[in-house]
Parts: sequence; structure tokens; C-alpha cells
Amino acid sequence: MILHLHLVRHGQTFFNRYNKLQGWSNSPLTESGLADAVKAGERLKGMTFAAAYCSDTTRAQMTAERILDINEQSGNSRPALICDMHFREQFYGYFEGVDMSQAWYAAGGPHGVKTYNEIVGRYGLAATRDWLKDADPFHDAESDTEYWQRVVGGFALIASNADLQDGDDVLQISHGNTLLSLGHRFGGSDLDLNERPANGSITDIDFDTDKPFEQALTIVSYGK
Repeated sequence: MILHLHLVRHGQTFFNRYNKLQGWSNSPLTESGLADAVKAGERLKGMTFAAAYCSDTTRAQMTAERILDINEQSGNSRPALICDMHFREQFYGYFEGVDMSQAWYAAGGPHGVKTYNEIVGRYGLAATRDWLKDADPFHDAESDTEYWQRVVGGFALIASNADLQDGDDVLQISHGNTLLSLGHRFGGSDLDLNERPANGSITDIDFDTDKPFEQALTIVSYGK
């Protein structure tokens, strides 16, 4: 079964505005963030969603509800919104709420690199997670393995929905680093992966529920 997933990055939050890490932390949408959600909703208002998913964070739920409001007002049936922790952003542990540059310096400094992009460029995306966990004095931050186990669980939750049929459109409110991670893992060389997709942007992914996860996702458009 092929499902057409429409992944919207949540609207801008105050932590986004202040350049702070906000994995599992709740930070409300700014006025600009609410506008991001409305803009995405207007772009998607002609689509009928068979299901809708988001993380159990305020920013994702607020974005989802605003999009579904617009979609319903345009004459589409409204699916129940399923909120689940498997769709959360990466967990940054001790570094939740910390300025991004400080956090990534703490992670990369012992390895001779000072920024997120330097870590990714020289050592790969997995190193950003594993090194941040190492730098976390409580080691609560998710490792690369822990992160992907949880993300895969989210896709398994969608695949297990017995009400979905081949060709259905599914709304999923996602997060910046999650979208970037999916781009690195499933995107081609033509994707610009230097930055996370913008708040309110839409990434379209075809999800083949019959294939193992490594082969299941095809990125149709990224961060548009």
C-alpha cells in the first residue's frame, strides 16, 4: 500500500526565534508561527486527508489544528488528530532550551569541530546525536540508534491504521531536525541539506507500507 504523506514543519516558536534547542520541550507558536500554519493550511485546503498525525507537543498540535480547521472549512471531512510521542523531535536531554551554538560546541569541541554543520560535514548526522549524548552529563539525550528506533515506530503506527487505503493522503506535522534527518537518509544528491526546512514548509513523501523501513520512503518534494 502506498500512502502519500504530507509532512508540515510546525510553525515558528519562541525557541525557534531565540535559536534554542527544543526537542521535547514545549514552546508556543509566535504570531509568525500561527501565520506559518495558516499558510500551510491554505496550500493544503484542496486535499482530503484520510488521517492526521502529530507529536504530542504544543507546537505540533497547534499547527495541526489550524491546518485541519482550514481544510474542514473548505469542505473536506476532518480526520481525528492522532498525537503520539513517536512523532516528537529529537530529544536533546540536558541541552533542551540551550542556545544552539553552545550545545553544538559542547558536542563537537572534544572532536575538534565547533558547529552543527561542521560535525555533519566531517563526521555525518549520526555523530551529532551520539556526541550530544556523550556531552550530556546525564546522558539523557537520544543517541542515533535511540532516535531512529522511535521514529520508525511512528511510521509503523501509520502503517498499522486499518482504515487507510492505497493512495490515501495523510497529514503529518513534523519537526525541523526530523525532516532534515529523513532528507539525509532517503533523499537524493539534489536535495539542499545545509539547513532544516523552514517553519510551515511541506515535504511530500510516498510511504510503501509493505517494504522494510530502509526502502519504504521516497521523497517527492522537500521543504517546499
